[in-house]
Amino acid sequence: MLLGAQVRYETAWHRDLLTIAMTQPTTLIRTNLHDMLVAGIREMVITGVLRPGDKISEQALCQRFGVSRTPLREALKVLASEGMLQLLPRRGAIVANVSPEEIDELFPVMAVLEALAGELVCKHASDEDLARLGAIHDHMMRAHAGKDEPTYLQANRSFHETLVSVAGNATLTASYMQILTRTRAFRFVARKSPENWQAAVRDHHEIMDALKVRNAARLSRLLRRHVMGVTVKIARDAITEAADENAFIEAGELPKSA
Repeated sequence: MLLGAQVRYETAWHRDLLTIAMTQPTTLIRTNLHDMLVAGIREMVITGVLRPGDKISEQALCQRFGVSRTPLREALKVLASEGMLQLLPRRGAIVANVSPEEIDELFPVMAVLEALAGELVCKHASDEDLARLGAIHDHMMRAHAGKDEPTYLQANRSFHETLVSVAGNATLTASYMQILTRTRAFRFVARKSPENWQAAVRDHHEIMDALKVRNAARLSRLLRRHVMGVTVKIARDAITEAADENAFIEAGELPKSA
């Protein structure tokens, strides 16, 4: 009798623990909050709301997202580990800058990854995938014709990320997104000179022509040339412009942007 009573007690005790565990929302809420903060701040950097070199205002972000400093600082640490932010002693967090040396390291790898993505898309993507890329391309060209650079930059980012995504290789996508995290601000946010913008548009017309006929070899070459040509030039110009602006700010000749 004692043994049976003990089994019933332990079974009920286990059932109660399981009920508590299954109905306890604390961990899920914390995870969702953490993910929301990381994604939200990352998007602010990607879209240029926070620019390379900007100091992160913890107070402003706490107010924006309605959170305390503790989860915010955890999110900043994650973004720092990705290379998107830098945590400086006694200065807090700033949006990371990309150096000319990093351009030399990162963009050749990105060029190879996009070239491979182009080959895979030509071989494996569905007609619906190609139609989606074509629609994004057309949206970019309309934005260019209307001199709507913010819309163009957003569509450009969507085109390249979609191209890599529909290549259908998870390892390729993960590697590409890791590098893109460090370079997006200089690739898809930085303002283009008229010459650079026109060169980028010419490249995209050729890229789309090769994509339509699934010419894998040509598309691969065009994507590699696009990244190592006009994309690298835009990034270098943006670094030079940011350095010049910081020099003016430090000299007290230019008000720092809010």
